[in-house]
Amino acid sequence: MKRSGPLLTLLAGLLLGLFMLSLNATTGEKPTSSYVKPPSTGKPSAKASPSTPPARTSAPPSPSPARTPVPEGVYTGRTDDDSSAVAITVRGDKAIAYVCDGHNIESWLQGSVKDDGSLRLTGKDGASLEGRAKEAKAIRGTARVGSGSYPFTIKKAKKSSGLYRANSTVAGARIEGGWIVLPDGKQVGILRRDGKPSPAPAIDPETGAVTVDGQQLTARPVTP
Repeated sequence: MKRSGPLLTLLAGLLLGLFMLSLNATTGEKPTSSYVKPPSTGKPSAKASPSTPPARTSAPPSPSPARTPVPEGVYTGRTDDDSSAVAITVRGDKAIAYVCDGHNIESWLQGSVKDDGSLRLTGKDGASLEGRAKEAKAIRGTARVGSGSYPFTIKKAKKSSGLYRANSTVAGARIEGGWIVLPDGKQVGILRRDGKPSPAPAIDPETGAVTVDGQQLTARPVTP
């Protein structure tokens, strides 16, 4: 019995050693590993910055259309189709016009002249005339009489040409006459006897004298 003592002691020592080893294994601190991110090999992306819109440059204002006032005076000429004559008398901001084919188509018109060189005139039965001053003392426009439309370009009249009108009574008949004396000296006009049209006899542009049915009348220059 005394021999078992040392064995027990040895066995106890072994168990204690195993216990200690097991304790160290279970409670010992494990080394901590740290992760270091490898440096990036790509170029760093540039930080997006708000783009500044290009400065707006305001376009220069479009130039206003050239204004050509209508000089005072008388303008005469023929329509583009050469079927009729046109005369316009301008004074200040007023104008009177006469459109005549020398046979049976005619119209007297009147209206205003604007500062921008435009004019709009109206007459009986819906007649109208619209025009605008052009360079070289001319008026470009369109007259509408009856069912006809007559574009024209007429120039400022010289002393020998102009617009004339006569109103009188001859042998009990009401006489109404209109004349346009063109730059080449030709005359276009209509004479109405109690409203019935016929070609007008020639007048003397210097005096306005005209003979109608044996009676001398005076055609006078037309002004607004």
